[in-house]
Amino acid sequence: MSLFESVLLGIIQGIFMFFPVSSTSHLVLTQHWLIQRGSSLPSPDSPEMIFFDLVVHVGTLISIVVVFRRSLSRLLTRIWKDFWQLAPEIGSSRGERLKLRLSALRTRSLLFPNGQRVGDRLYLRLAVLGMISVLVTGLIGLPLKSVFKEVFANPLAISFTLTITGILLWCTDRKLRQSRGLRSLSPWVASVIGIGQGLALIPGLSRSGMTISFALFTGLKRQWAAEYSFFIAFPTILGATVLQTIEVLEAESFNGLGVMPLLVGFIVSAGVGIVALQMVLHLLYKARFRYFSYYVWVLAAIVALGSWQGAF
Repeated sequence: MSLFESVLLGIIQGIFMFFPVSSTSHLVLTQHWLIQRGSSLPSPDSPEMIFFDLVVHVGTLISIVVVFRRSLSRLLTRIWKDFWQLAPEIGSSRGERLKLRLSALRTRSLLFPNGQRVGDRLYLRLAVLGMISVLVTGLIGLPLKSVFKEVFANPLAISFTLTITGILLWCTDRKLRQSRGLRSLSPWVASVIGIGQGLALIPGLSRSGMTISFALFTGLKRQWAAEYSFFIAFPTILGATVLQTIEVLEAESFNGLGVMPLLVGFIVSAGVGIVALQMVLHLLYKARFRYFSYYVWVLAAIVALGSWQGAF
């Protein structure tokens, strides 16, 4: 991989990470296009290129950290505080069983608040529900990993998944007013969002588009659907990167990339992502998703035509 190619792919990831139009599909299609024109890039479905895609995804996580640094700092502080408020005291007193029983009741109310206020434990509950979403994503993603790789190698299949993304975005824009707030989140809602994120591992199905769409289908308000989507992106992308790193190391597949292109792609995606996120953030909560659906439908048609004519 040349430095020009790593810069180009880093720019694409940085721009499209924060729009519900599948940054992975743009990366894969660009890779197919470069290979078709004589590039020595490894195949998009190879372990090393999937690893590169994950590295630039981690770069855009840095963008989120920079832009939301104050909110994230407050979130982590409150989660830590809520945890120690909920944790039972460790001791050998006669009241230990009662304390543990009360702790179990508190944990139940933490997960199943039934729309009621749960005191100062809101942030800890969100952390637990986020872990449920990530767990469900893993349960879907790991068994279907081979299927996802086949889509990486097939631009025509990406055209089909882009079409599905457009349909979902269009449907969410037709949805009636949402009424579910953060305090009404439940394991069921977290699991539904996790399913959407798991399916989004397929190129062409936007991660943000899928998670936000599935969240809206459960009745979650648009603002919280978007912020929860960003929240669960961190453990999901980092976990996938660790697993792919292990696979690349076992296959000794770094020869097709090199450390410098990985570093350049990471830095460029992070820098471009900061600018892109700041530009679109004020539009994200009010944006009408059907405008994005028009874009992905046009892109799907271009990809299908290009695949038929051998451009990809």
